[in-house]
This record gives sequence, C-alpha cells and structure tokens, in this order.
Amino acid sequence: MQKNLKQIISFLQVVDSGSFTKAAEILGLSRSMVSIDIKHLEQHLNVSLLIRNTRNIALTEIGKSFYEDFKHIQLQIEEAFERSQNLATSITGILRFSSTNEFGRKFILPLLGEFCHQYPQLQLQYSFNSSLDDLVTEKLDLVIRLGNLKDSSMRTRKIAEYPIYLVASPEFLKRYPINSIADLAHVPWIGHRLLNWQDAQYVLQNDQGEKHTLPFVRSQYESNSAEAIHQMTLASLGVAISPAWLVDEDIQQNRLTRVLADFDLPVQNVQLLYPNTGTLPAKTRVFIDFLVQRLCI
Repeated sequence: MQKNLKQIISFLQVVDSGSFTKAAEILGLSRSMVSIDIKHLEQHLNVSLLIRNTRNIALTEIGKSFYEDFKHIQLQIEEAFERSQNLATSITGILRFSSTNEFGRKFILPLLGEFCHQYPQLQLQYSFNSSLDDLVTEKLDLVIRLGNLKDSSMRTRKIAEYPIYLVASPEFLKRYPINSIADLAHVPWIGHRLLNWQDAQYVLQNDQGEKHTLPFVRSQYESNSAEAIHQMTLASLGVAISPAWLVDEDIQQNRLTRVLADFDLPVQNVQLLYPNTGTLPAKTRVFIDFLVQRLCI
C-alpha cells in the first residue's frame, strides 16, 4: 500500500507539473525514479494513464478519471492536516494569489502589511497577471479579477464594483469632436487586447433608460495593460474605456474628459476566483474575509 501511495503521488505531481522533470524536482526524486513510479502504477492497474511525446504529456480517458479521483482524495488529506493543526487560529503555509498590475498596486498592496502582521506564519506569493489560466497552471489559491466575467467552473465571490467611462483628452476632442454615439465609429480608439468592446456588457444607457450599443470600432492602438492604455489616452492618441478608479483624478484635473457623459456603461465587478474544491483552505478563507472587510474602491 505504501508503495502504491508513492506511485500515486508521483503520478499526481507529473500531471500537476506538466512534466516528469518538474515533478521530480518538486518531489526531490530523480526523473528516472518518477518515470519508474508511473510505469509500475500503470502495470499494477494494467492500463495506460498518460500519453507521452517529446513535447508534453496528456491524460488518457482512464488517466483523467484516476487523476480526478485521487486528486480529490489528496485535497481531503491536506484539508484534514489543516484541521488537525488547528489552522483556524494558526494560519501557516504558502498563499499564492494574483491580480492585475494596476488594481493590485492601488488597492491590494497597501493592505498586505496589515494582513501579514495578522498572520505572521503565513508566506505570500503575489504575482501580477490578467489571465484566468494562471489559477490552474500556476496552482494559485486565489485570483482577483475585474469585470463581468463569463461563467466559470471556478468558485467566485463578488467583493466590490466600480464604474467605467469613455474617456479622451481635451486635445484629442478638439481634433475629433464627439457629439453622438455614431461619431465613435469615426475616431481612433485605444483598445484592451483581452476585451471585446462589441460585447453586450458595453452597452451605453442614458438617464431615461434608453440603451444603445457601441458602433463597430476598430482599435488603432492596443495593449493588455490598463496603465498603458491610460498613458496612450493622456497622450491624445484616441478614445478608451477605462475604470473610474484609474482616471478619476485625471478627469478632476482636466487631463481627461468623459466622452458622452450623459451615457453610462455597465458597472463592473471585482471578483475573487478560487478552485472549486469541497472545503476552502483556511489560509484562503481568511484572506477572502480580510479583502471583503478592508477593500474600498
């Protein structure tokens, strides 16, 4: 039984890491020993669990089922250890999480000192990322994401919301006057590469409740960074959709102007996403509770 457990752990780590070499490094074994563990496990089960080639590995149908069953068991064991260590009052381990760069610098980083002082035995690994894939590929405990996200297999919790504006510089608007929604189709735009601004969530609505879709626009300039878009907007390169928390000061100082200010875009969410496991680890739970209590936008 002990030998089988070792082989199963090697198999789970190979799948989680995506390679035999990374799995061996994490487990403190040689690559050949991990390979032997997988081979013996497959021989014992009389099935193929992995499809191997020179570039990557993939799970067979049986391998996928085997992985899901034993990964669930592994998580239950880890949760049992947490409960045994009374982590409700003594939070330890490594908390891995991410957020977008601009939002993190403005709202998350200022809070981390207080959080770390509350839980001095907890280690933090904080990365900046706009993707949703990193929750799985980087084995993160939690990601903080902005916008009204599509349905996901991950668990989500909304913790705040914020408005977004159509903005441009006064200099730009002198060159490209915008007096109607139709005018938006004939001016340069600065777009976010990860967002589709023709999506239904970017419908304009006035005080009378009348809704208008954005005309088809093609971005002359693009970036996956909200700050880069912000700077290009300040440089009078085009119209952009920006979060209010990023441009409010510029609007107050007349560096930027709200375009078609009589129309509002849908309010956006700040959401926490985390793996859809049975019991939430205590370290993740306390961080979520802390953000709910302390985050102010």
